[in-house]
Amino acid sequence: MLDAIRWDTDLIRRYDLAGPRYTSYPTAVQFNSQVGTFDLLHALRDSRKARRPLSLYVHVPFCANICYYCACNKVITKDRGRAQPYLQRLEQEIQLVACHLDPNQKVEQLHFGGGTPTFLSHDELRQLMAQLRKHFNLLDDDSGDYGIEIDPREADWSTMGLLRELGFNRVSIGLQDLDPAVQRAVNRLQSLEETRAVIDAARTLQFRSINIDLIYGLPKQTADNFARTVEEVISLQPDRLSVFNYAHLPERFMPQRRINSDDLPAPAEKLKMLERTIEQLTAAGYRYIGMDHFALPDDELAIAQEESTLQRNFQGYTTHGHCDLIGLGVSAISQIGDLYCQNSSDLNEYQNALANSQLGTSRGLLCNQDDRLRRAVIQQLICNFRLDFATIEQDFNIDFRGYFAQLWPQLQAMAEDGLIELDREKILVLPAGRLLVRSVCMVFDAYLEQQNRQRFSRVI
Repeated sequence: MLDAIRWDTDLIRRYDLAGPRYTSYPTAVQFNSQVGTFDLLHALRDSRKARRPLSLYVHVPFCANICYYCACNKVITKDRGRAQPYLQRLEQEIQLVACHLDPNQKVEQLHFGGGTPTFLSHDELRQLMAQLRKHFNLLDDDSGDYGIEIDPREADWSTMGLLRELGFNRVSIGLQDLDPAVQRAVNRLQSLEETRAVIDAARTLQFRSINIDLIYGLPKQTADNFARTVEEVISLQPDRLSVFNYAHLPERFMPQRRINSDDLPAPAEKLKMLERTIEQLTAAGYRYIGMDHFALPDDELAIAQEESTLQRNFQGYTTHGHCDLIGLGVSAISQIGDLYCQNSSDLNEYQNALANSQLGTSRGLLCNQDDRLRRAVIQQLICNFRLDFATIEQDFNIDFRGYFAQLWPQLQAMAEDGLIELDREKILVLPAGRLLVRSVCMVFDAYLEQQNRQRFSRVI
């Protein structure tokens, strides 16, 4: 079974290092200001020539309330009027990008993230979707994967009805924890009833998939009270679950400075939370997809993993990794062929660039041959827990063991420790290594030694 996990406390303690989440390789830490608008336009033209399908990501940065744990790019404001100037610039960006693409390139995947996308009014959501449909080839038959992140405190039945009408068929719901003491400690008061109401609406309106986000390691959490949250969440029967490890980095994220570090659970308690969560979800029939993600066996992610077609990009695990990813909005990242590029993370810089009819691209990276090779290796390991050397050798015309000769001692040590099975033909990530697959991927990361590990969360 692909979803089998074996909990090994000793291995976890030894290999629970800080490292990237590998939503890309090279990671965003390697992006530089040498990549700009010209590179993006060139990549868009290549996409048009190849007529590759598209995945669109739209970033809505506004939130009415601050959650202390949050590390997202966001603007906290009660002033709903701030959305309109942003939407005007976003619509300019949509037009500027779309004119370099072929109108026949289908948008297989669409995702609204934030911030809180439902910060926007109903009229603003209609306006934004109308612009996307005008300039991109959005599917009208409900066959696309069109998702949106939902804060149940910002959504009701009428909101859910509007989203379904606009073409969304997937929702991702932020929940984090149901315990009132934990919620107060992170300034996110959200009742089970609010969350259940949104899920009931989504099911009644025939949304295709529901995801719930949880976080372990928050202040005031214990293994017992988090287990109660997980139990309640299982009763809601989401199709997918994301169970994230809270990384406390107050030096990088100002809102986290409001969290009392004395209230954070000890590392041993965090491990206990994760172990019990895995036990609860496995007993309830969920499969471990990898990297904090669980899904029911009939979910597309679980099926893709069984068929070795699962992929990973800036949207996380996906079945649409073959699409060119176009990021729209402040801080949004695009991946088009071998180009990564990111818009400015500063709202004023982003809006000013577009006010001058310029795209908001501020940095990026163009992959070289070694990047492409290592990206393929990491993708196979992190998605399928298996790497067949022959596939890489054929695709990149190399001798795998010769190319990675310097890494072989590290891989052999992991094999001796029971993380992986290693022979002349393949690497197989074993049940005890699946929770630590990031550590296996890190062996192949050519940039990691140059980086400050404090920029990354720990594996577990």
